[in-house]
Amino acid sequence: MESLYILINCDLGSEVDIISELAKIPEIKEVRGTYGIYDIFVKLQADSQSALESIITHKIRRLAKVRSTVTLTPILSQGGR
Repeated sequence: MESLYILINCDLGSEVDIISELAKIPEIKEVRGTYGIYDIFVKLQADSQSALESIITHKIRRLAKVRSTVTLTPILSQGGR
């Protein structure tokens, strides 16, 4: 299973609607509104890197009122949990 994290900037006031739409995507394991530079935090898991890329490109980035995304790929060799 491949995992990554996405930080989303969206139009002001659209956070709740976008979070609701993101929650419908089965591969999204966690989605939260956040304070600070980014508006929404997403944890995404899928069977392959190509599946992750497809979800980001064709489902997340195409949502109305999503302005930008930053994708964070974990470095597994550094440990953590």
